[in-house]
Amino acid sequence: MRERHDDMGPSTHLREPVGRGRVSDVRERTVPLYWKVCLINGTVFLAGTLALLLSPASVSRRALLSEAVVLTLGLGVMLLTNALLLRASLAPIDRVVRQMDAVDLLTPGHRLAGDDGGGPGGRLVASFNAMLDRLEAERSSSDARALAAEEDERHRIARELHDEVGQQLTVVLLGLKQVRQRAPAELVEELELVRESARAGLDDVRRVARELRPGVLEDLGLHSALAALATGFGAHGGPTVRRSIAPGLPALPPATELVVYRVAQEALTNAARHAGASRVELTLQRLGDLVVLGVDDDGRGLPVDATGAGLRGMRERARSVGGELAVTGRPGRGTRVRLSVPAGPA
Repeated sequence: MRERHDDMGPSTHLREPVGRGRVSDVRERTVPLYWKVCLINGTVFLAGTLALLLSPASVSRRALLSEAVVLTLGLGVMLLTNALLLRASLAPIDRVVRQMDAVDLLTPGHRLAGDDGGGPGGRLVASFNAMLDRLEAERSSSDARALAAEEDERHRIARELHDEVGQQLTVVLLGLKQVRQRAPAELVEELELVRESARAGLDDVRRVARELRPGVLEDLGLHSALAALATGFGAHGGPTVRRSIAPGLPALPPATELVVYRVAQEALTNAARHAGASRVELTLQRLGDLVVLGVDDDGRGLPVDATGAGLRGMRERARSVGGELAVTGRPGRGTRVRLSVPAGPA
């Protein structure tokens, strides 16, 4: 163990000074912006002073008009030169400030154009873009972990409903059947009503478990899962769902299929519960390198500034697989949901 420690020690000591040396070199080459501004101003004023000292111009005790014009022009040239020199260093700061006010992590990808000058402004822009890259990467990974935890929790609740509540309701149904066979005639009708209520509760439990954990998606694929989802909404008093799934679609990764299914499920739920829609059209097709899911309803539509947990959840799911979500609609004219995800080979 001592020999291993001795072998590892020098390599560690060799790496650390290299890192420190690079940082110190960068710091030595970097001039703080404050001192650069002072240097620019001092250079401009020194040049103006030398120009006045070396030029044959002179100022009388009572300044003549021509002398005032020359001084005014000289001052204007100094100010203009100072402004042009400072603009290259300070203009990127204003660009960064404006971009900071407009940054929205829900719509990533916006970056500032680089500064070829390589001065403090260019380094500021590069650092700001790198910070946005880190923030978006961290948000994407945290969203993926949160969605994975959410799916695990859905599966756990679905198992509990199916294994515990479902079995208990099944036992209740069997017990009621036996009691009904031995009960007096005047109680048969009431027992039958109780049996029907228990059977309806068991059906609801199974339906909720299927929605929480779509087994048909794992067993039969995305097409069958979307068909079952559309049929289920129409069968339980929801809007009439017309589906159109193009043939020959490429196979998507399981994570992408789950996102497409969840977005379709959320869009249909919003159309049924909030939009009051009577008809919904569900489409799945390939457009170029993308597979596009569309859900259009004829409901009340969305306000212009509509936000909610459902919309945020759909956008987060889309970003987790490299897709994009677009939700458009106007009050009284329905809502259109478009999810675009990368397509694999045909």
